[in-house]
Amino acid sequence: MAVITISRGTFSGGKAIAEAVAARLGYPCVSRETMLQDASNDFGVAEEHLDHIVSERPKPWQQNRDRRAAFMNFIRAALLKRSKDGQLVYHGHAGHLLLSGVANILRVRVIASKAYRIDAAMKDFNIDRRAAIAQIEKDDAHTTKWTRFLYDVEWDDPFLYDMVLNLEHVSIPSAVSAIIQMAQTDDFKPNDAFRTSFENQMISSMVWCSLAKAELATAADVAIEVERGVVTISGTAQSEAQVDTILEIARQTPGVKDAISNMRVGAKWYW
Repeated sequence: MAVITISRGTFSGGKAIAEAVAARLGYPCVSRETMLQDASNDFGVAEEHLDHIVSERPKPWQQNRDRRAAFMNFIRAALLKRSKDGQLVYHGHAGHLLLSGVANILRVRVIASKAYRIDAAMKDFNIDRRAAIAQIEKDDAHTTKWTRFLYDVEWDDPFLYDMVLNLEHVSIPSAVSAIIQMAQTDDFKPNDAFRTSFENQMISSMVWCSLAKAELATAADVAIEVERGVVTISGTAQSEAQVDTILEIARQTPGVKDAISNMRVGAKWYW
């Protein structure tokens, strides 16, 4: 069976579907909040700080997304750890993006009409219709801006998903059955491609976590690629000493067999 990510807008019904899918499969069901807790526990980063990184709206004058992307790897690494057995259901708006380099992930998006979402918001929060509309519009705007800023994608682009389910026309039980049926196909079973891509992404994310926590590495504008345990780091560092520090940090990361530098020395990465 597959790792399943279910992306949902606020009050779209995605959480209920995720919990039902997980219950029928006997899989753990985790959310963004769970991943924040795991990341905080695993890497010693305050949960409040991670929540701020995830939740803060990018300001109009912010052009550099690299600092936020670097710290997102704490959450990404925690989600990868949860996914290692190929049996997990995640619900939130970014799971499919956090696991974008892993093969055989079933990426589902759940949508619902605005009327459906308004009714759900009114019921869940005991608020009136005007307040419900305001909350939904605020949440949607934040999610759109956040994914554009961090991933340069439109989070509601159907090409990011393998399945899109509209709860206006599909019942929750039918949606659950459809997801499970799709997850049981050969296209989404963990295989060698899953294991190889998973290992590469896990190592890449762990190297990023190590660099994000190291003061001498936070001024480097780098990209990380991993192939079978060999890490290649490209980009710009402030000095040759910093290049050496980055390579040493990478080599000390569990799972890394060797680290190769394609870095050049140049301007500081402004955080």
